[in-house]
Amino acid sequence: MKKIALITGAGKGIGFALAQKLLQEGFFVIGTCRSGQISGFAHPDFVVLPLDLGERESILQAHKAIREQFGALDILINNAGIGPDLDTYQPDETTFAQTFDVNVKGTVFFTEPLIGQIRDGGMILNISSKMGSLELCALTDSIAYRMSKSALNMYTKILTNRLKGRVKVAAVHPGWVITTLTKGNVHARLTPAESTNRIYAFLKSDFASGVFWDAETQRALPW
Repeated sequence: MKKIALITGAGKGIGFALAQKLLQEGFFVIGTCRSGQISGFAHPDFVVLPLDLGERESILQAHKAIREQFGALDILINNAGIGPDLDTYQPDETTFAQTFDVNVKGTVFFTEPLIGQIRDGGMILNISSKMGSLELCALTDSIAYRMSKSALNMYTKILTNRLKGRVKVAAVHPGWVITTLTKGNVHARLTPAESTNRIYAFLKSDFASGVFWDAETQRALPW
């Protein structure tokens, strides 16, 4: 029986590359994106569900579909996230709220009801960022984004403690990847496929639950 992986934010970038990689490796993949449609790509083991992490009703509808159509899961990859204040230097109330609604609140309340559906020996990977590391923070930009990733890292540690011995949990920095998240990312070092290959290598390794992992350099990051 194929293992089932659920990837949020699978419509483009890292999430889409992760979906393609896991399909190649023999997984059945449930991908989510806001529209519930990914044009130009189809696979018999790939299902797309609509999900907007900033909308409570959307989260509830996604839970219903996952519960009724798929039952147990093996891997949950919380990849979806936004960064409207990236490369800015003053907090803005509107984008601050949007960032936390999606990156923190939405991710937490999407994850919680699914935990019981993850099989023993499964895993949860939270796609974070080294911009959320307290120890490495030396700049003053992107306040909401940085803070939201720090909060996601804390949630990773809490889940690690709660699920010890049953489900492995990790926060993963994907590296500097070419994405549409910010204009500067067009100059990034990694393509989504290159980042995904590194993330998959980590996923397949015997990693210690609770680690904050840098996929680009293949070593642990300080929290």
